[in-house]
Amino acid sequence: GFAVARQSHNRQLGGAVLAAVGVACTTRWQKSSGSARAGALLGTYLVAFGASHPLAKKIGAWPAVAAVSAATAAASMAVGK
Repeated sequence: GFAVARQSHNRQLGGAVLAAVGVACTTRWQKSSGSARAGALLGTYLVAFGASHPLAKKIGAWPAVAAVSAATAAASMAVGK
């Protein structure tokens, strides 16, 4: 989502990509791990998105995106079956 927003100069388009990926991930998590785990991982995804903004002010935009993406991936691997 961030890359799309940055390249297109359209924050709404980046948000749409972020939402579409969130839906796709949640659907996959639900199928593989059940609704409760999917909900927890969706929460992680949303918290990571929120955390990326203040983190970007400290370490830069792309490092923040990489850090929260890695944390979300690690949570997905740990919680998923």
